[in-house]
Amino acid sequence: LKVVFNTMLGELWEDRGDLEDEDTMMARREDYGTREDGTPVDLPEGVLVLTCGVDTQDTFFSYEVVGHGFYGETWGIKKGVVMGDPNDDETWALLDGVLDKVYRFKDGRGLLISMTCIDSGGHKTQSVYKHCRDRIGKRVFAIKGQGGDGVPFTRPPSKVNIVVNGRNVAKAFLYSIGVDAGKATIMSNLKVQEPGPKYCHFPRGEERGYDHSFFNELLSERMVMKQERGRVRWAWERIPGIQHNEALDARNYALAALRILDPNMDAVADRLRAVRSGGDAAKPETGPKNRTRVKKSNLMGGDAW
Repeated sequence: LKVVFNTMLGELWEDRGDLEDEDTMMARREDYGTREDGTPVDLPEGVLVLTCGVDTQDTFFSYEVVGHGFYGETWGIKKGVVMGDPNDDETWALLDGVLDKVYRFKDGRGLLISMTCIDSGGHKTQSVYKHCRDRIGKRVFAIKGQGGDGVPFTRPPSKVNIVVNGRNVAKAFLYSIGVDAGKATIMSNLKVQEPGPKYCHFPRGEERGYDHSFFNELLSERMVMKQERGRVRWAWERIPGIQHNEALDARNYALAALRILDPNMDAVADRLRAVRSGGDAAKPETGPKNRTRVKKSNLMGGDAW
Protein backbone atom coordinates (compact mmCIF):
# COMPACT_ATOMS: atom_id res chain seq x y z
CA LEU A 1 0.00 0.00 0.00
CA LYS A 2 2.83 2.40 0.77
CA VAL A 3 4.36 1.82 -2.67
CA VAL A 4 0.99 2.27 -4.39
CA PHE A 5 0.25 5.53 -2.56
CA ASN A 6 3.73 6.97 -3.17
CA THR A 7 4.38 5.90 -6.76
CA MET A 8 1.04 5.33 -8.48
CA LEU A 9 -1.18 7.84 -6.67
CA GLY A 10 1.49 10.40 -5.85
CA GLU A 11 0.16 10.71 -2.30
CA LEU A 12 1.90 10.49 1.04
CA TRP A 13 1.38 7.22 2.90
CA GLU A 14 0.12 7.71 6.44
CA ASP A 15 0.64 4.84 8.84
CA ARG A 16 -1.80 5.32 11.73
CA GLY A 17 -1.34 1.89 13.23
CA ASP A 18 -4.72 0.49 14.29
CA LEU A 19 -6.47 3.88 14.51
CA GLU A 20 -9.35 4.80 12.24
CA ASP A 21 -8.91 7.38 9.47
CA GLU A 22 -10.68 10.72 9.04
CA ASP A 23 -13.40 9.38 6.76
CA THR A 24 -14.35 6.65 9.21
CA MET A 25 -14.49 9.16 12.07
CA MET A 26 -16.61 11.53 9.97
CA ALA A 27 -19.11 8.73 9.30
CA ARG A 28 -19.28 8.04 13.04
CA ARG A 29 -20.64 11.51 13.87
CA GLU A 30 -24.08 11.75 15.50
CA ASP A 31 -27.09 14.03 15.43
CA TYR A 32 -27.55 15.45 18.92
CA GLY A 33 -31.12 16.47 18.05
CA THR A 34 -33.13 19.69 17.91
CA ARG A 35 -35.42 21.49 20.33
CA GLU A 36 -39.06 22.29 19.68
CA ASP A 37 -38.12 25.67 18.20
CA GLY A 38 -35.84 24.00 15.67
CA THR A 39 -32.56 25.09 17.25
CA PRO A 40 -29.89 22.42 17.63
CA VAL A 41 -29.35 20.74 20.98
CA ASP A 42 -25.94 21.60 22.40
CA LEU A 43 -25.77 18.84 24.99
CA PRO A 44 -27.01 15.27 24.58
CA GLU A 45 -28.14 13.23 27.55
CA GLY A 46 -25.21 11.79 29.46
CA VAL A 47 -23.16 14.96 29.67
CA LEU A 48 -22.52 15.97 33.28
CA VAL A 49 -19.54 18.36 33.18
CA LEU A 50 -18.08 20.66 30.53
CA THR A 51 -14.42 21.58 30.17
CA CYS A 52 -12.54 23.53 27.53
CA GLY A 53 -9.04 23.19 26.12
CA VAL A 54 -7.39 26.08 24.27
CA ASP A 55 -4.28 25.82 22.11
CA THR A 56 -2.48 29.16 21.73
CA GLN A 57 -0.92 30.20 18.43
CA ASP A 58 0.63 33.51 17.37
CA THR A 59 -2.47 34.68 15.51
CA PHE A 60 -5.37 32.67 16.95
CA PHE A 61 -6.77 30.42 19.67
CA SER A 62 -7.93 26.92 18.74
CA TYR A 63 -10.40 25.55 21.28
CA GLU A 64 -12.67 22.60 21.98
CA VAL A 65 -15.51 22.36 24.47
CA VAL A 66 -15.87 18.76 25.67
CA GLY A 67 -18.69 17.15 27.61
CA HIS A 68 -17.87 14.43 30.14
CA GLY A 69 -20.05 11.67 31.54
CA PHE A 70 -19.59 8.56 33.61
CA TYR A 71 -16.58 6.27 33.13
CA GLY A 72 -14.65 8.45 30.70
CA GLU A 73 -17.38 8.76 28.07
CA THR A 74 -17.02 12.08 26.22
CA TRP A 75 -19.01 14.21 23.80
CA GLY A 76 -17.52 16.79 21.46
CA ILE A 77 -19.61 19.93 21.91
CA LYS A 78 -17.92 22.73 19.96
CA LYS A 79 -14.64 23.05 18.09
CA GLY A 80 -13.61 26.44 16.83
CA VAL A 81 -10.98 29.10 16.23
CA VAL A 82 -10.81 32.62 17.67
CA MET A 83 -8.78 34.74 15.27
CA GLY A 84 -6.60 37.51 16.67
CA ASP A 85 -3.36 38.17 18.51
CA PRO A 86 -3.47 36.59 22.00
CA ASN A 87 -1.66 39.69 23.25
CA ASP A 88 -4.76 41.79 22.47
CA ASP A 89 -7.63 42.21 24.94
CA GLU A 90 -10.11 42.08 22.05
CA THR A 91 -9.05 38.52 21.22
CA TRP A 92 -9.63 37.45 24.81
CA ALA A 93 -13.03 39.12 24.77
CA LEU A 94 -13.97 36.93 21.80
CA LEU A 95 -12.72 33.86 23.66
CA ASP A 96 -14.89 34.90 26.63
CA GLY A 97 -17.88 34.47 24.34
CA VAL A 98 -17.03 30.77 24.16
CA LEU A 99 -16.14 30.34 27.83
CA ASP A 100 -19.19 32.22 29.17
CA LYS A 101 -21.76 30.60 26.89
CA VAL A 102 -24.52 28.46 28.38
CA TYR A 103 -24.64 25.14 26.51
CA ARG A 104 -28.14 23.68 26.68
CA PHE A 105 -29.90 20.33 26.82
CA LYS A 106 -33.07 19.63 24.86
CA ASP A 107 -35.23 20.71 27.82
CA GLY A 108 -33.57 24.14 27.90
CA ARG A 109 -31.49 23.57 31.02
CA GLY A 110 -27.84 24.32 30.52
CA LEU A 111 -24.29 23.84 31.69
CA LEU A 112 -21.48 26.32 32.02
CA ILE A 113 -17.88 25.34 31.39
CA SER A 114 -16.48 24.20 34.73
CA MET A 115 -12.78 24.59 33.95
CA THR A 116 -10.59 25.77 31.07
CA CYS A 117 -6.92 25.01 30.39
CA ILE A 118 -5.08 27.44 28.10
CA ASP A 119 -1.69 26.71 26.57
CA SER A 120 0.96 29.20 27.69
CA GLY A 121 3.78 27.92 25.49
CA GLY A 122 5.17 29.80 22.51
CA HIS A 123 5.45 33.56 22.20
CA LYS A 124 2.37 34.63 24.20
CA THR A 125 3.29 33.31 27.63
CA GLN A 126 2.96 36.49 29.68
CA SER A 127 -0.33 37.43 28.04
CA VAL A 128 -1.76 34.01 28.88
CA TYR A 129 -0.58 34.30 32.49
CA LYS A 130 -2.16 37.73 32.89
CA HIS A 131 -5.50 36.95 31.29
CA CYS A 132 -5.86 33.61 33.06
CA ARG A 133 -5.24 35.34 36.39
CA ASP A 134 -7.98 37.84 35.52
CA ARG A 135 -10.35 34.90 34.91
CA ILE A 136 -9.46 32.71 37.86
CA GLY A 137 -13.01 33.08 39.19
CA LYS A 138 -14.19 31.13 36.12
CA ARG A 139 -11.50 28.47 36.67
CA VAL A 140 -9.45 29.52 33.65
CA PHE A 141 -5.86 28.37 34.14
CA ALA A 142 -2.60 28.55 32.22
CA ILE A 143 -0.96 25.24 31.41
CA LYS A 144 2.36 24.16 29.94
CA GLY A 145 2.79 20.85 28.18
CA GLN A 146 5.65 18.59 29.10
CA GLY A 147 6.53 15.58 26.98
CA GLY A 148 8.35 12.44 27.99
CA ASP A 149 7.64 8.92 29.08
CA GLY A 150 6.52 8.62 32.68
CA VAL A 151 5.54 12.27 33.11
CA PRO A 152 2.20 12.32 35.01
CA PHE A 153 -0.79 13.75 33.20
CA THR A 154 -1.48 16.39 35.87
CA ARG A 155 0.26 17.72 38.95
CA PRO A 156 -0.48 20.42 41.52
CA PRO A 157 0.05 23.92 40.11
CA SER A 158 3.03 26.16 40.66
CA LYS A 159 3.07 29.94 40.86
CA VAL A 160 4.75 31.95 38.11
CA ASN A 161 5.53 35.65 37.78
CA ILE A 162 3.56 37.95 35.50
CA VAL A 163 6.12 40.31 34.01
CA VAL A 164 5.24 43.75 32.64
CA ASN A 165 8.00 46.00 31.29
CA GLY A 166 10.63 43.87 32.99
CA ARG A 167 8.94 43.99 36.39
CA ASN A 168 7.16 41.23 38.32
CA VAL A 169 3.71 42.67 38.94
CA ALA A 170 1.71 39.62 40.06
CA LYS A 171 1.62 35.85 40.12
CA ALA A 172 -0.50 33.29 38.30
CA PHE A 173 -1.12 29.59 38.71
CA LEU A 174 0.49 27.30 36.13
CA TYR A 175 -0.34 23.62 35.68
CA SER A 176 2.21 21.31 34.07
CA ILE A 177 0.53 18.76 31.80
CA GLY A 178 2.08 15.44 30.80
CA VAL A 179 0.95 15.64 27.18
CA ASP A 180 2.20 12.17 26.22
CA ALA A 181 0.02 10.54 28.87
CA GLY A 182 -2.97 12.55 27.65
CA LYS A 183 -2.38 11.61 24.01
CA ALA A 184 -2.18 7.94 24.95
CA THR A 185 -5.58 8.22 26.65
CA ILE A 186 -7.14 10.01 23.68
CA MET A 187 -5.87 7.50 21.12
CA SER A 188 -6.93 4.57 23.29
CA ASN A 189 -10.43 6.00 23.73
CA LEU A 190 -10.82 6.64 20.00
CA LYS A 191 -10.48 2.90 19.43
CA VAL A 192 -13.60 2.15 21.51
CA GLN A 193 -16.37 1.17 19.09
CA GLU A 194 -19.51 1.06 21.24
CA PRO A 195 -21.11 3.97 23.17
CA GLY A 196 -20.43 3.64 26.87
CA PRO A 197 -17.27 3.83 28.99
CA LYS A 198 -14.45 5.75 27.27
CA TYR A 199 -16.39 6.13 24.02
CA CYS A 200 -15.86 9.43 22.12
CA HIS A 201 -19.00 10.98 20.59
CA PHE A 202 -18.78 13.64 17.90
CA PRO A 203 -21.66 15.72 16.49
CA ARG A 204 -22.81 16.43 12.98
CA GLY A 205 -23.42 19.99 11.83
CA GLU A 206 -21.15 22.42 10.04
CA GLU A 207 -21.47 24.95 12.85
CA ARG A 208 -20.05 22.44 15.36
CA GLY A 209 -16.60 22.40 13.75
CA TYR A 210 -16.14 18.62 13.58
CA ASP A 211 -15.16 18.45 9.94
CA HIS A 212 -12.49 16.57 8.00
CA SER A 213 -9.81 19.05 9.11
CA PHE A 214 -10.67 18.46 12.77
CA PHE A 215 -10.20 14.70 12.51
CA ASN A 216 -7.04 15.18 10.47
CA GLU A 217 -5.62 17.22 13.35
CA LEU A 218 -6.99 14.89 16.02
CA LEU A 219 -5.29 11.91 14.36
CA SER A 220 -2.14 13.84 13.52
CA GLU A 221 0.32 11.93 15.73
CA ARG A 222 1.34 8.34 16.28
CA MET A 223 3.46 6.45 18.76
CA VAL A 224 6.82 5.36 17.32
CA MET A 225 9.76 3.45 18.71
CA LYS A 226 13.06 5.30 18.73
CA GLN A 227 16.57 4.13 19.55
CA GLU A 228 18.96 6.62 21.11
CA ARG A 229 22.36 5.81 22.57
CA GLY A 230 21.57 2.13 22.64
CA ARG A 231 18.27 2.64 24.46
CA VAL A 232 14.80 2.09 23.02
CA ARG A 233 11.98 4.45 23.91
CA TRP A 234 8.50 5.23 22.66
CA ALA A 235 7.59 8.75 21.60
CA TRP A 236 4.75 10.65 19.93
CA GLU A 237 5.59 11.87 16.43
CA ARG A 238 3.70 13.97 13.89
CA ILE A 239 2.61 11.90 10.91
CA PRO A 240 4.49 13.15 7.82
CA GLY A 241 2.36 15.37 5.62
CA ILE A 242 0.03 16.58 8.38
CA GLN A 243 0.67 20.24 9.13
CA HIS A 244 -1.51 20.93 12.15
CA ASN A 245 -2.26 19.21 15.46
CA GLU A 246 -4.23 21.92 17.29
CA ALA A 247 -7.32 19.73 17.67
CA LEU A 248 -5.30 17.02 19.40
CA ASP A 249 -3.74 19.55 21.76
CA ALA A 250 -7.06 21.22 22.59
CA ARG A 251 -8.69 17.86 23.35
CA ASN A 252 -5.70 16.96 25.51
CA TYR A 253 -6.03 20.15 27.55
CA ALA A 254 -9.80 19.67 27.95
CA LEU A 255 -9.19 16.19 29.39
CA ALA A 256 -6.52 17.60 31.70
CA ALA A 257 -9.04 20.17 32.94
CA LEU A 258 -11.40 17.39 33.99
CA ARG A 259 -8.58 15.51 35.71
CA ILE A 260 -7.59 18.64 37.63
CA LEU A 261 -11.20 19.46 38.52
CA ASP A 262 -11.82 15.86 39.62
CA PRO A 263 -15.61 16.23 40.09
CA ASN A 264 -17.75 13.72 41.95
CA MET A 265 -19.81 12.55 38.99
CA ASP A 266 -22.40 10.80 41.14
CA ALA A 267 -23.02 14.01 43.10
CA VAL A 268 -23.20 16.05 39.90
CA ALA A 269 -25.70 13.63 38.36
CA ASP A 270 -27.87 13.73 41.50
CA ARG A 271 -27.84 17.50 41.53
CA LEU A 272 -28.71 17.73 37.85
CA ARG A 273 -31.70 15.42 38.39
CA ALA A 274 -32.80 17.58 41.33
CA VAL A 275 -32.55 20.75 39.25
CA ARG A 276 -34.62 19.24 36.46
CA SER A 277 -37.29 18.02 38.88
CA GLY A 278 -37.58 21.51 40.38
CA GLY A 279 -36.41 20.53 43.84
CA ASP A 280 -34.73 22.82 46.36
CA ALA A 281 -31.33 21.60 45.21
CA ALA A 282 -31.80 23.73 42.10
CA LYS A 283 -30.85 26.79 44.13
CA PRO A 284 -27.08 27.32 44.34
CA GLU A 285 -25.82 27.69 47.90
CA THR A 286 -23.98 30.84 48.92
CA GLY A 287 -22.14 32.06 51.97
CA PRO A 288 -19.00 31.01 53.78
CA LYS A 289 -20.72 28.20 55.70
CA ASN A 290 -21.27 26.38 52.42
CA ARG A 291 -17.82 26.90 50.94
CA THR A 292 -17.54 23.34 49.65
CA ARG A 293 -20.98 23.47 48.12
CA VAL A 294 -20.33 26.84 46.55
CA LYS A 295 -17.32 25.37 44.79
CA LYS A 296 -19.50 22.67 43.30
CA SER A 297 -22.27 25.09 42.42
CA ASN A 298 -19.85 27.06 40.26
CA LEU A 299 -21.03 24.59 37.64
CA MET A 300 -24.28 26.54 37.68
CA GLY A 301 -25.36 30.00 36.66
CA GLY A 302 -28.97 31.16 36.61
CA ASP A 303 -30.86 28.42 34.80
CA ALA A 304 -27.56 26.85 33.83
CA TRP A 305 -25.54 24.30 35.68
